[in-house]
Amino acid sequence: MVLKMHGPQSAASVGQHLGTTGEAARQQLARLAEEGLVVATSQASGVGRPTQNWALTAAAQARFPDTHAALTVQLLDIVRNTLGDEALNSIIATREADTSAAYAAAMVGRPALRDKVAALAGLRSQEGYMAQWQEEPDGSLLLLENHCPICAAATACQGFCRSELDVFRAVLGPDVSVTRAEHIVSGGRRCSYAIREA
Repeated sequence: MVLKMHGPQSAASVGQHLGTTGEAARQQLARLAEEGLVVATSQASGVGRPTQNWALTAAAQARFPDTHAALTVQLLDIVRNTLGDEALNSIIATREADTSAAYAAAMVGRPALRDKVAALAGLRSQEGYMAQWQEEPDGSLLLLENHCPICAAATACQGFCRSELDVFRAVLGPDVSVTRAEHIVSGGRRCSYAIREA
């Protein structure tokens, strides 16, 4: 909180803000650095050893309140109430087309279904879904998404979930069956998709 409120600080300065010693603050900062939440940079300050200033990383910034989810839901409600469901469906369709095109480009040169699902899991992880995949004993594949970064929007508008399923089916091909087995929005711990050659 000190670094968020006051910007990059030396351990001594952090200690002053917290009412403790600079050494105690440095130890706490070192622990936070191990977790990837702060980073130290050296700054020359005249004669003697350079001063280490500690700053928050992007991972730490993400721990502070962010109202983008509430804003997204508000915007969806405004679109629905002002322009109607047709306009909202048009927005979702545009997003679906853009996502399908990007995912399809990543599938080029990957004829095997396993390779496509692995690529899809990688793409979804980059987008914040914490995705992974595995092969089941019956030979089918399972795409697992342990997080939903658009959960607030998907809860407010189920069209996003339907659209994602349609994207998976489109990019994996017409000879592939994709079925949602678990659904975060419906109370599941994660979203999972059973994938098999049709």
